[in-house]
Amino acid sequence: MWSLKSWQGRFLPHPASPAERLRAYASWCTAVEGNTTFYATPTRETVTTWAEQTPPDFRMILKLPKRITHELRLTGAEPELRAFLHAVEPLGPRAAALWVQLPGSFTPADAGLLVRFLRSLPDSFRYAVEVRHPDFFAAPHRFEDALGQVGAEWVPFDTTTMFAAPPASDAERDAWTKKPRMPRRDTALTDRPIVRYLGRDDTARTIEGWQPWVPRVAGWLREGRSPTFFLHTPDNADAPELARRFHAEVAALVPGLEPLPEPEPIAPLTLF
Repeated sequence: MWSLKSWQGRFLPHPASPAERLRAYASWCTAVEGNTTFYATPTRETVTTWAEQTPPDFRMILKLPKRITHELRLTGAEPELRAFLHAVEPLGPRAAALWVQLPGSFTPADAGLLVRFLRSLPDSFRYAVEVRHPDFFAAPHRFEDALGQVGAEWVPFDTTTMFAAPPASDAERDAWTKKPRMPRRDTALTDRPIVRYLGRDDTARTIEGWQPWVPRVAGWLREGRSPTFFLHTPDNADAPELARRFHAEVAALVPGLEPLPEPEPIAPLTLF
């Protein structure tokens, strides 16, 4: 996500093409969740423009299409998978991981199917898995061992801050009904852990909620890992600024952490 309407004229130029918005976004943050790929496989030409608008070390975590993960449930999806892998190939190292988000109906009993699917994938990509059935969290070591067999990461989606108190805005009420109630899980399985954190539209609550993650991410960095932390709020209006604030809090604990790029200046909106 790099072209939210509320960001235009603030974090992103307006008017601007999608490619120009991605370039501007990449000056604020060094990674992005590729959520649009869940709904449709992009053309190879479109993906090529993504590569052209971002530096080589920019990270894109691309979600596998729902046709593969939710409709076919990882079975008989070879044509769709080939098309997707061909489309994203131009990203090269920017494709930091391919993200296998599974539906809430996918249970630990299906873990063997997932492992077989991951084993069938080319080793030219890294893979990260997000599960939403509560039984995975009741006995996490079993699933961690299964993913460890294939070198895949388990992506935690920390929604504890979102559900710590009743919603207080329309966006929060929408998130309250749509987002999964996930526990906080902070174990890294690989050298490239990925975290998804959902805060609140209230900045203070969002910052308070991410405090357990600051020392954890700093610890991963000191261990030589290279984590990717995605920060969301229900309306996402201030997400780029908040992401940079989170980075600053981690950098205070890891002084050698590479700084974020300097954001591109955005001209103020005009009528003419």
